[in-house]
Amino acid sequence: MGLLAVGTPLEWPEAKKKASHVRDWGIEQLLAVWNRAKGKERDALLWGDEIEYLVVCLDDADRKARLSLRQADILRALAEDESLVRQGGGVPDLNSWRDNDGETAPTFHPEFGRFMLEATPGKPWGIGFKDLLGVEPNMKRRRTIAKEHMAATEAPITLTTFPHLGLPDTLVPDYPPSGERLRSQFLPDEIANPHIRFPTLAANIRSRRGRKVEINVPVYQDEKTPQPFFDPTVNYEMHKWPEDDDVRKGAAKQDHIYMDAMAFGMGSCCLQITFQAKNIEEGRKMYDQLSPLGPILLALTAATPIYKGMLADTDVRWNQISRAVDDRTAEELGEKPLVNNRWRIPKSRYASNSTYISQDPRLRPEYFDPQLIVDPELKTRLLRGGMDDLLATHFAHLFIRDPIVIFAEDLKELDLSKVDHFENLQSTNWQHMRFKPPPPGNETGWRVEFRSMEIQMTDFENAALSIFIVLITRAILSFDLNFYIPISLVAENMDRAHARDAISQQKFYFRKDPLSSQGVNSHKSHQHRRHQSSSSSPSSASASRSTSRGVSPDSASSEPKTPVFGPVEEEYELMSVNEIINGQQPSGIPPTPGLTSASGKDAPFPGLIPLVESYLNSMNVDVETRCELARYLDLIRRRADGTLWTGAKWIREFVGSHEEYNHDSIVSRGIGYDLCKAVESLASPNAADGNGLTPSWDKLLGRHTNR
Repeated sequence: MGLLAVGTPLEWPEAKKKASHVRDWGIEQLLAVWNRAKGKERDALLWGDEIEYLVVCLDDADRKARLSLRQADILRALAEDESLVRQGGGVPDLNSWRDNDGETAPTFHPEFGRFMLEATPGKPWGIGFKDLLGVEPNMKRRRTIAKEHMAATEAPITLTTFPHLGLPDTLVPDYPPSGERLRSQFLPDEIANPHIRFPTLAANIRSRRGRKVEINVPVYQDEKTPQPFFDPTVNYEMHKWPEDDDVRKGAAKQDHIYMDAMAFGMGSCCLQITFQAKNIEEGRKMYDQLSPLGPILLALTAATPIYKGMLADTDVRWNQISRAVDDRTAEELGEKPLVNNRWRIPKSRYASNSTYISQDPRLRPEYFDPQLIVDPELKTRLLRGGMDDLLATHFAHLFIRDPIVIFAEDLKELDLSKVDHFENLQSTNWQHMRFKPPPPGNETGWRVEFRSMEIQMTDFENAALSIFIVLITRAILSFDLNFYIPISLVAENMDRAHARDAISQQKFYFRKDPLSSQGVNSHKSHQHRRHQSSSSSPSSASASRSTSRGVSPDSASSEPKTPVFGPVEEEYELMSVNEIINGQQPSGIPPTPGLTSASGKDAPFPGLIPLVESYLNSMNVDVETRCELARYLDLIRRRADGTLWTGAKWIREFVGSHEEYNHDSIVSRGIGYDLCKAVESLASPNAADGNGLTPSWDKLLGRHTNR
């Protein structure tokens, strides 16, 4: 989370009047950035990760876990740590020291929930393979530093959601629910970061929507779960606010866990990766080719089976956050005829991508959403300003939304050296990929943010996933891979990823041949890769050095040619996560290392890990580094094939085998305490093997330890 602006926020009735004004100025700022940076070239292919923690207070005497609301105190302690700041770390928004002497320390940032911390490496990771081996130790260091600046009873835990968020006596300090901003039956206003942006964001979403947000998650039906099931925590007799009528009008669905506030979504933790491209063209390619991977990595990282002390019949957080920030009115949802709003909007502003943006000859018209909503006037302005149609469509789609938080001071004068109005819209479109223009005033380049993954319980897992995504981007760029499928199927895959145990029970639409239809620019791309072959960094794989067991881009394309397209339906099929990650194998043929070029439409999908390994085969990677990278890839491989469990499955098994569990879908406070203690133990570098846990952590990590 970046620097938080300070000012006088407008309540929604006033903000609504200024929405078009902010959109207009946002477009002007975007065009200014476009004209300044469209030709920007960056040699360094950098990347960074973001880890989010829950700050949990563990009461060993009463066997209760509660969320600590001391975010501000912890950040202040980190900011005042002179040794951290002198290493370039601390809290950038609060640091008073600026001396950097030696290794760069991690940096810490506020998040929406007052019980959350975000941590980043302090400086971007470089392009060398050795940098990849520094990720896990750095993540461990972040956790250790965070813990050192907390109270003795507090711990930084990487669970996606706190299992009892929304129940009484789960906050320290405690506050009564149903405040003026959230108006939640279950949560107090004080749960949100006190910076004025956050309560205003929550209040204006509710006000624009005309009712509270409505989050219903199907409950897991166990042996003794009541049928029908009615959320026992819902109070139908509350009459404090007009919105309290929501539940009497059917907001709480039968057989569902009901939640009613933004904090139930934005209080979730995740793992996000941002890549800096060498130029805008490369950034647009990464955005497109990583988009179909988002749902697959969501299923692979599933870690969210509990809400409000009840087991859910879903395993991931995404749709819950989507509903938690859904500001669409009844008209925009299609519940009423359009009278006061401009159009019906099919998705929340927190959703899967709706567009592709790369100027790639392989990008077919059939891949686009024919019903995509754009603001035609703003798109025309972008086109007249020199932006191409694909990118103008992308931003004109994002700008169909209203800005939610507007500061009065920002409306006095348009400053084209800033991007505050543009970011007002850009940063509140929470899609699973984000395309980020260079900010003014520094050397940062065009960036792409990969946003779908769930946070994992251990630093080993989070490091493995981060490294895996980085290596996939290198393979995409080195081999000019093609993962395009219709964007509507990416959205469908996101829904499929929510199913319980989706990693083994669901199949996902995926492209069959990633080496097909190289396109008219492939010759130029191939020559560029040959020019960079002398480097041994992850950003510069040489096509000409691919081994006989690996990809041979020469066989894919050596001369410019126009793509030859067949029926789009023949380009993709339903695959399991195991097939996507580890590859399809013809019946009776054992898996082979590496990858050979697809020779026809019926060739099996090679698998993401074989693609990555083929890329590594083409590089001068020393044996020690290659062995270390293999540890991380092995975790991904074995989780995809079902040998190892997702975090969600491990948590379900933990609850199901607990002596307090009555097989009625209710997760007691005692179970929640033991779960938080177990997760703290899992993440500890000093934890003993298994640590007496049921299930043992080898179901989660296998032979790998969180060392």
